Amino acid sequence: MALAPTKSLVETPSRVFYRDAMEVLNRAHVPFLVGGAFAFIHQAGIDKSTKDLDIFARPGDVQRLLEACANAGYDTELVFSHWLAKIRSPEGFIDVIFSSGNGVATVDDGWFEHAIQGEVLSVPVKIAPPEETIWSKSFVMERERFDGADVSHLILALGERLDWERLLGRFGPHWRVLLAHLVLFGFIFPSVRSRVPEWVMRELVQRLDSEIGAPDPDEPVCYGTLLSWSQYLGDVLGGTFRDARIRPFGNMSAEEVARWTSAEKS
Repeated sequence: MALAPTKSLVETPSRVFYRDAMEVLNRAHVPFLVGGAFAFIHQAGIDKSTKDLDIFARPGDVQRLLEACANAGYDTELVFSHWLAKIRSPEGFIDVIFSSGNGVATVDDGWFEHAIQGEVLSVPVKIAPPEETIWSKSFVMERERFDGADVSHLILALGERLDWERLLGRFGPHWRVLLAHLVLFGFIFPSVRSRVPEWVMRELVQRLDSEIGAPDPDEPVCYGTLLSWSQYLGDVLGGTFRDARIRPFGNMSAEEVARWTSAEKS
């Protein structure tokens, strides 16, 4: 289903840059999805102020994407090898996202298979699917940023149309994070809590019930680092718990975690 174009926006140098860069990628036939605030207008009907454009790409397409933009005269940089690159011009910058900062929400073919055709700044583009948007946003629980309100607003707007089976599959062993957001949704919007299907809540509550009273896992792992890079550092740096971002528990190397942490501290 095609989505309506974004509402008329004031033309600024940054928006001209965003539009031109997306047209560069379209001409180069480099696949990408629009996410972030520009996608949120389509997904939840909420216009959030933004200082940049977020686009999503498969890890295997990032180098070709950056080369196409470099050939068009933009500055490009692979900022973090596990999730983020940037496209820069004097008018602004674009975040090129191919995973998440915690290494969990890697962009794969499923993002593109379920993307929705839309229009951003008069450019025909594909919009990141709401299910994958919920998946990636659900893990953002920093001291200075919590994306739970975005998750709740996406459920409010689209709950009756979401592919809940696929969403459950995306969370996999991290299903407790999804359950936490769904419990909060029922608290925030009690008059529409049925937008989360009953079977979804029962499935997750049954999983929780099966763990209550069961022995604790033997491995001392802290999964808090998947939610906040900073607030659980003392737990994993002290040696008491292993960092769930690092293999074999997560998808990151110790070096990637160290570089990410060092950059966030600066």
